Amino acid sequence: MHIFYTPDISGNNYTLSEDESKHCVRVLRLGKGDQIMLVDGLGGCFNAEITDPNPKRCTVKVIQSELNFGFRKFQIQIAIAPTKNIERMEWFLEKATEIGINRVIPILCQHSERKEIKPERLEKVMVSAMKQSLKAYLPQLDPLTKLSELIRQPFEGQKFIAHCEEQGRELLKNRIVQNQNYLILIGPEGDFSPEEIELALKSGFEAVSLGESRLRTETAGVVACHTLNLLNEF
Repeated sequence: MHIFYTPDISGNNYTLSEDESKHCVRVLRLGKGDQIMLVDGLGGCFNAEITDPNPKRCTVKVIQSELNFGFRKFQIQIAIAPTKNIERMEWFLEKATEIGINRVIPILCQHSERKEIKPERLEKVMVSAMKQSLKAYLPQLDPLTKLSELIRQPFEGQKFIAHCEEQGRELLKNRIVQNQNYLILIGPEGDFSPEEIELALKSGFEAVSLGESRLRTETAGVVACHTLNLLNEF
């Protein structure tokens, strides 16, 4: 069934946005009586029937609804330094959304290669990935935040920093306690600076490794996301 993003849905009758209407009627060639699925990004999932296939303002009627669709007892937050090539950052957001993530915090570090982002484009990537992977929760995308500021913010759950220094690290999979909230820091290609690592450790973060291979930033983010999801499935 085709899925459409409807963040402002309320009641049993709804009109798709112009872009979604065009995609529904002109691209997918759906018509009156066809059924589609709507998601609001907050856990709401709705089965609906097209009542007016107008390509600019397609109207639908909700026939079944489910709240908290796909709800999980744990939450995953990844703070990651945006890559110089923004397409690699988009790839991370797409895959993390498909696997399952609650919040992404782009961070500005001492060795950061990219010092600005365009959230509108990144959010579109996440919306598309949410629909593609049959999810009803859209991950929260924060503004670009200085690492030093993020580290000092309160967080209830397990906090990790994945870095490439040889000493003082344990595999992430060995440190996870199931059904917790998790926050993991992923640094830029030049890794976190020693000062950043020390500040994180003093702020209660645990130093972890994602394996023997040295990973690109976006790959490290996906590995961390997958590891946290996988170990919470048992």
